Amino acid sequence: MKKEKYVVLALVLFTTQFIMAQFTIDGEFRPRTEYRHGFGTLIADGADAGYGISTRARLNFGYAEESYKVYVSLQDVMTWGENRQLLPADANNSFALFEAYAELKLGSGFTTKIGRQSISYDDQRIMGGLDWAQQGRNHDAALLSYEKDKFLLDVGLAFNQDKADLSGFSSVGTEYSTTGFFSYKAMQYLYLKQSWDAFSGSLLVLNNGFQEYEDDGITADGTSSLLTFGTHLGYSKGTLGLEGNLFLQTGQRQGEVDVKGAYLASLDLSVKASDKVNLGLGAEIISGNDGDAGETGAFFPLYGTNHKFNGFMDYFYVGNHANSIGLVDVHVSANFKLNETSSLMIKALNFSGEQELPSGEKSLGTEIDLVFSKKFKGYGLAIGYSQLFASDGMYELKGITEDAAAGGQNWAWAMLTIKPKFLNTGVK
Repeated sequence: MKKEKYVVLALVLFTTQFIMAQFTIDGEFRPRTEYRHGFGTLIADGADAGYGISTRARLNFGYAEESYKVYVSLQDVMTWGENRQLLPADANNSFALFEAYAELKLGSGFTTKIGRQSISYDDQRIMGGLDWAQQGRNHDAALLSYEKDKFLLDVGLAFNQDKADLSGFSSVGTEYSTTGFFSYKAMQYLYLKQSWDAFSGSLLVLNNGFQEYEDDGITADGTSSLLTFGTHLGYSKGTLGLEGNLFLQTGQRQGEVDVKGAYLASLDLSVKASDKVNLGLGAEIISGNDGDAGETGAFFPLYGTNHKFNGFMDYFYVGNHANSIGLVDVHVSANFKLNETSSLMIKALNFSGEQELPSGEKSLGTEIDLVFSKKFKGYGLAIGYSQLFASDGMYELKGITEDAAAGGQNWAWAMLTIKPKFLNTGVK
């Protein structure tokens, strides 16, 4: 009997804890099928198109009390058929912690978030979650925030290394050998944003340190530092909207390449023509490599959601075009609300190099993107199609002649998104 009382008491305390706090469990199931016949680069004539199905599965746990929050997101990205029957382990080792952080309330508008997290600002041009990619983008970082009324100040810090063996006295150095996609050893940034009724402005100052090596490629030799800074401005009133970016880069990128005069500038206009039609017009210019040995004038948008920009076929700045001729992107778009649950987006983009190719050519081509979206009860469906009409410069840029390339360069996809909410208990 005494033991039963203890059990009842433990259950009461456990229940009370959840009543006083908020505990959530939700998830995401997102299969996507893609037909790739010229996605990312020009496909050769006669080459087989790529086709496959991938799925992103996430299970998210959140716990919040008055003074802190804890959030954990488990993720696996699966390509259908990657595992043979009865395989005892994940073939591509894709199961991971996508996010795992604690957020502490420090009082007087201050909070801090520590751990693995997605970092996203403004239109996600420089820093974004890259949700389109099945794996997403995250950072292991510590973030200090101050927010009051319509003002926000964030200071972020990160330090990465291969392995910290702190179990004994054998740990020596802080080498970070991971390379590619601007993987950094250290990061520091400052972000400020002020909003008013119709206007908002932000400032981002981002410094990234990259591990460098001696000529043997093995011995660590300090870090190079790349500084990216600039502003995002937004205006929205009535049926009119304006957004603009201006960013500069200086310092050294990976490989101790000096970066001088690198810039990104963009301006986008949106007009709500009616309750069912939104129109857009915009342009972006990104500086390219000046060709001088040991230095570059090429800008790279680093950790943004780059799939969102410069065409959905990802010909530029999505793991590519990192030190090339730059880009001038002029685009128009229309978004039609077909009914309460469905919409159609049409976008046309014209590309040219910010600098000339060796032949003197600058024109790269035109891309047309179509996306149909439909919301159902509890889930959503999106279907897309893109077609690239390459110019002479695109063939030269991608290293294939027009005769050797396929006549049609296109990409089609369909994606189902389900976000179940398994549990939501307590109060916020």
